[in-house]
Amino acid sequence: MRSPLALLLFEDDEWLEPWESDSVVVQVLSATPATLQASTKRTLEKFPVQIFRTLVTNLSTIAKNRVQPKLAGVSVSFDLTTATPLQQKAFDLLGVPLTF
Repeated sequence: MRSPLALLLFEDDEWLEPWESDSVVVQVLSATPATLQASTKRTLEKFPVQIFRTLVTNLSTIAKNRVQPKLAGVSVSFDLTTATPLQQKAFDLLGVPLTF
């Protein structure tokens, strides 16, 4: 789940593999997207960069609310809270539609 969200996280998906260098230690490439995000604290789309746990907590605020009027004969309806642009971007990256 982290890889699709890498654009929104303080994570780096560009690593030098051990066989690509003379060292057995995996090194991070300089000036990677993650280092740029860490310095500006913003993504290229100007969203705040977050750690994975914070982003998941942010996504958990979306709720499906059951609305049941007390009026006779009025049926129950469901309402989905409106996603923030950051939440919408995360769900788009995950390929998950916000519908019920």
